[in-house]
Amino acid sequence: MAGRYQIWRFDNLLAEDRTHEGGDRLYVPAASFTTGDVNAHEVAVQADGRPLFVNTAFSCLATLGTGSSFVPTWRPPFITRLAADDRCHLNGMALVDGVATWATACGSNDRPAGWREQRTGGGVLLHIPSNRIAARGLSMPHSPRWHQGKLWLLNSGTGELGWIDQERFVPLCFLPGFPRGLAFVGRAAVVGLSRLRSPQFGGLPLQGRLSGTGSPAGRCGLRVIDLNTGAVLHQLDLPEPLDELFDVAVLPRVRQPRALGLQAEDIQCLVKLPGRDSLVTVRPKAPSGHPHQAMPVPPAGLPVRDSIVRYQQVFQLTPESLAPYASLTFPSLAPGSAGLAALTGELLGVSAMAGGTMVGMALAERLGDQDARVCSLMVEPGFRRRGIATRLVLHLQRLLAQRGLQLSSSLTQ
Repeated sequence: MAGRYQIWRFDNLLAEDRTHEGGDRLYVPAASFTTGDVNAHEVAVQADGRPLFVNTAFSCLATLGTGSSFVPTWRPPFITRLAADDRCHLNGMALVDGVATWATACGSNDRPAGWREQRTGGGVLLHIPSNRIAARGLSMPHSPRWHQGKLWLLNSGTGELGWIDQERFVPLCFLPGFPRGLAFVGRAAVVGLSRLRSPQFGGLPLQGRLSGTGSPAGRCGLRVIDLNTGAVLHQLDLPEPLDELFDVAVLPRVRQPRALGLQAEDIQCLVKLPGRDSLVTVRPKAPSGHPHQAMPVPPAGLPVRDSIVRYQQVFQLTPESLAPYASLTFPSLAPGSAGLAALTGELLGVSAMAGGTMVGMALAERLGDQDARVCSLMVEPGFRRRGIATRLVLHLQRLLAQRGLQLSSSLTQ
C-alpha cells in the first residue's frame, strides 16, 4: 500500500480456518519503506517478489532498495530525465505473468506538469517491453489490467470502462463518476468511482455527461459490471465525507477482512508465532498503568533555525492541499475564505525554507494559456526585512516562465 511518503507491506496473520474478532483475515503492518512524497500511485508485486510502484512525481516505475529513496526501473520514452515535475502523470500499470507490461499516463509531455494541458485527449497507453506508445487519444486513463487475454482500462475523463483493440479504445459502458480502480472476478469487473474534485478536473467530457444524470459531481462507490453486456450487476454508493477511491482489490474466499493500525493497543499485544495457527496475546489490552515509569523527559534545548534560506517549488497544489499552508497565505486562502473560493485556475507555488521549516510562500494562479497572477505572498514576521519576499517573487517568475506564463499583476508584502 502506498502512503503519503512511504510504501507499506501488510501481512495476514490468520490461517484459512481462523477468525479474529469476526474477521477472517487480519492484515498487520509488517514493514515500511520511506520514499518521500513521490506521489506514489499503483503498487504491485513482481514475479520475483519485489514490490514495484508508479512514481508519479518522477514520471517512472520504481522499486525499493537501500541507500536511496527509490530505484527507477523504467520511464516513458518521451521523459528525458528524472525530476519531481509530474510531467505526464504516470498513474497505472498492468503486470502480465508478474512482469510490468503496460502503463497509463494522462499525457505524453516532457514539461513540468505538462499533462494538465492534455487531459481531454492526450492520454496514452504505453507498452513497457518495447518502450513505445501503444494507444493515443485517451482522456486521463487509469487502471490498466490484463484479464483473460485482453487489456482493459478506465478512460476516466469520459467515465468509461473498455478495452484496447488494435491501438484503439473500445468502450463497454459509461459509469456515473470518475472511474479509478479496476479488479475482476471471472466475467465481472469491479470498478471504483470518485466524485469530481478540484477545478483542475473541470472541462473533461465526463463533466458534461454527468450534468444530465441528476448527480453532476458523480458518485463515490463501487459498480460490478457484466463484461459480456456492460450491465450493472451490483452497486454500492458511499456516503459523505467519502468522495474518492483510488483502487480496488478482490480477496478470494474472504468475507470480512480486518487490518490493524499503528495506534490501537492490538498492534502491541498480538503476536503470531511461526508454525502456529492461533495468535498470542502477550499482555492485557487494558493495563492498569505504569507506576514504575515517570513522565517522559522533554528533549533538552531549543530548536535552532538555520540562517540559510532555501527556495523550492511546492508541488501538487490544489485548493484542498493548500489547507496546511493557510497560515502562510496573504490575502488569506484558508478553508472557507473568499480568496480560496475565488480560485479557479491551476496553482503554482514557491516556498522559502529555513532549517527544514517553511517560513514564506508565494502563490500564482494560472489565468489562461499565457497569463498568471500572484494570488498570495507571505513571509513569517521573524524572517521579514531580509529580502525573502523579493526572492520568492523572482523564483515564482522563473517558474512561470518555464511554463510560458507571464505575471499580469503582483502583490506587495
